[in-house]
Amino acid sequence: MTDKVKLILKTFVDFNEKEIDYVVAFFKPKTAKRNSILLHRGNICKEFYFINTGGIRTYFIDKNGYEKTRYVVWDNQFGTALKSFILQKPSIEFIETLDDSELLVISYNDFFLLNKELNNWKIFYQKILERAYSFQNKKIEALMTQTAKQRYEELLVKNPALTQRLSNKLLASYLDMREETLSRLKSQ
Repeated sequence: MTDKVKLILKTFVDFNEKEIDYVVAFFKPKTAKRNSILLHRGNICKEFYFINTGGIRTYFIDKNGYEKTRYVVWDNQFGTALKSFILQKPSIEFIETLDDSELLVISYNDFFLLNKELNNWKIFYQKILERAYSFQNKKIEALMTQTAKQRYEELLVKNPALTQRLSNKLLASYLDMREETLSRLKSQ
């Protein structure tokens, strides 16, 4: 498992071998069954995940009781409830596994210890923040400027794996539409 995370980390930053071995030593393996809640709303997120196999989603429940999926992460990607993780404040989000998952986990304390010790880890952290900002900004723009149909069609082009791996309920939650609307769009 650690070979995969080393490879992915090196796609972000040009870590030397000594640095990458040092960094990866902080990651601990964790397995979780499908639909396991890794973080409950109201708890402080203390873990940053590398998804070796499987997937996770971050979601919240709106005032009407509907789940709203903010982010989905699959194999060989990083994810967490970033706002709670960074600020160490109670989360409004849940983190749930989408499949049986093998994860590598680094704690908040270790993450920010590395941030103090290694310039390349600071660069990695900056790139994670830039990607998260860019992703969220694009999602907000889509919600404000596109119809449900346009959002679904764009997802089919840019990220068809989501349409194949997520149930209709979760996909509708991710696209911010009702499940009935998604079913109608799929049948057209």
